[in-house]
Amino acid sequence: MTTSKLSNIVGPAFYDVHKAVKNGGVAEIVLTGGRASLKSSYASVEIIMQLLTYPDVHAVVLRKVANTLRNSVYAQMKWAIDQLGLRKKFQYSRTPMEMTYKLTGQKIFFFGLDDAGKAKSIKVEHGYIGLLWFEELDQFAGPEEIRNVEQSTLRGGPYSLSIKSFNPPAATRNWANQYVREPKPRQLIKHTTYLQAPADWLGPRFLADAEHLKATKPTKYRHEYLGEAVGNGTQVFDNIRLERITPAQIKSFEHIVSGVDWGWYPDPWAFNRTNYDAARRVLYIFDEATRRKANNFETAKIVKERIAAGEDVIADSAEKKSGGDYRDMDINCFDARKGPGSVITSMRWLQGLAAIVIDPERCPDTAKEFSEYEYETAKDGEVIQAYVDADNHHIDAVRYATNRIWLRVGT
Repeated sequence: MTTSKLSNIVGPAFYDVHKAVKNGGVAEIVLTGGRASLKSSYASVEIIMQLLTYPDVHAVVLRKVANTLRNSVYAQMKWAIDQLGLRKKFQYSRTPMEMTYKLTGQKIFFFGLDDAGKAKSIKVEHGYIGLLWFEELDQFAGPEEIRNVEQSTLRGGPYSLSIKSFNPPAATRNWANQYVREPKPRQLIKHTTYLQAPADWLGPRFLADAEHLKATKPTKYRHEYLGEAVGNGTQVFDNIRLERITPAQIKSFEHIVSGVDWGWYPDPWAFNRTNYDAARRVLYIFDEATRRKANNFETAKIVKERIAAGEDVIADSAEKKSGGDYRDMDINCFDARKGPGSVITSMRWLQGLAAIVIDPERCPDTAKEFSEYEYETAKDGEVIQAYVDADNHHIDAVRYATNRIWLRVGT
């Protein structure tokens, strides 16, 4: 089918991604990473491989601004076709900007969403559009814009695959960074860096520049080369690790305690289960529940379904009646002990941990709160060293869960 081995043109970090797509069950690939992480190379090759596999499928490649297409994704797709030894089998057009596989008439269309109407009005002579590639995802307006394109183009056929690639912006609140933290069915998220690329593909100059930035400006290095959302300097927690916590890990936890922050509407009721590894100073957050307009009987039922027999639950002491209701329903519920400076003590304890590990699949709301929680800033941009009392319901639930630990440390 092609005259080149995939291993000669696709980075080793993407072998498992290609295999997963080939085996079926993947409808969306999200590629994140830093400079030279080979995301675009893989995406372009995968698009061609999918065209060859599904002869009724056409592809659309998008960037936010149309005048960036020619020197980026259009050139990238030509590179992929050349690397696969298929140059003579494709016909190229710049006006309109498209590529055609001569054998089947399949097309690759290129559009910028500064004229969204063009992408929505595509008509193909046969088959259907089943492949989309959004390059530089963070430059698009947001998830609604992406969803509109998918809904208006991916119609009429049994198979589809969307690829979304970008270098994570520094700001953790950026919509694309949030998108990655909210996984969905049949989605495969892959983060890569230049460290996973063959060194001879990058060259000595690139590697030397990366090492220099690492030594002189480590935060910029983490953002530019490792593709980390390092924040704009106002984030409260810089010790968060968003990663899967396995059932085996949870089974091994010896110090599980849960926390509850009372709420109704618009502020939600929030629940979390945590485990603290004192030897390593690592806090694990592996379960959550969030509800609005739920009474104590309803939330107590949720808690009882999630905790082990005899497990302690520590709740905000501001609502004595709610704590009493939980105890009446056979939950070992204790009021969190508060006092002057308790918020500062607990927050600084959390900030001082070696790591706060949050499972983003089990705890999406918690991951979002901790990742996006920032200090308030004055009009001149100066950071105000105070903790904002907003969008922090799971943070509070975690503070209550760990109340006995940080209170002891604080004293």
